[in-house]
Amino acid sequence: MNALKASPKRIDHLVLAVRDLDAVAERYRALGFQVGGRNRHPWGTENRIVQFHSSFLELITVGDESLIEEHRPGHFSFGAFVRDYLARREGLAMLVLDSEDARHDAHRFAKRGIGAFEPFFFERKGRRPDGSETHVAFTLAFAHDPAVPDASFFVCQQHFPDAFWNTAFQQHANGARNVTEVTVQASDPGHHAAFLQAFADGAFVPQDAVLPLQKQGRIAISPDAGAGGLVAFTLLVDDLAAVSALLGKEGIEYSIGQGRITIPAHAWFGVDLQFEMSR
Repeated sequence: MNALKASPKRIDHLVLAVRDLDAVAERYRALGFQVGGRNRHPWGTENRIVQFHSSFLELITVGDESLIEEHRPGHFSFGAFVRDYLARREGLAMLVLDSEDARHDAHRFAKRGIGAFEPFFFERKGRRPDGSETHVAFTLAFAHDPAVPDASFFVCQQHFPDAFWNTAFQQHANGARNVTEVTVQASDPGHHAAFLQAFADGAFVPQDAVLPLQKQGRIAISPDAGAGGLVAFTLLVDDLAAVSALLGKEGIEYSIGQGRITIPAHAWFGVDLQFEMSR
């Protein structure tokens, strides 16, 4: 395999495991998000997408458990991870960065000892805003940190990005524009920071307990005495006052502090949802 130079990374998307996909989608809609239709995967999961300028949220659930393959040596089962995560809780299950060459990244993960898994390719039909059919395809490469067992990390290479990204899907009544931050709790933050450095191919600019990616987004690490996991994410919005008004209208619990609005995990499907304006 030809060596490739490290490329700057960005947050591509977040995988949010939920038990009732349509009910959660309606709650996101009520909060001013545009939510895509239901997609079905041949390995048993189903999702709905909330797309932003260069990142998206993947709301996911188990649709047909009989289709799920189990983990095996060299094979990370996306469906099994989602199923097992939902057996414990709802929440932010997976952090995904972009990739220009997922097969290269899989080789790199194995060489660095953070994931000896075969790349996973899949494709599906999609719908444009006008209802016409389109075709999307992805290759995923998975990494794993045993110190944070309740989270999964992978990169995603989009083979037909123009068929996926669409400005018509990126218009949200609450002014949301992008994922800006993900917070992970780890029993050994220093060890996990080293894992993230290897996972992102050194595409961080170290800054205390926050690791900003070179292209877009940042990852915050906080200590946790338990199993740890992905506990919060932050979205960039145009106007915090408009978000506050929507939250008040919907009767959703929230707090304001340090320039952010935060919906606590117990009020938002197992994850802290935060909103901020440009820094």
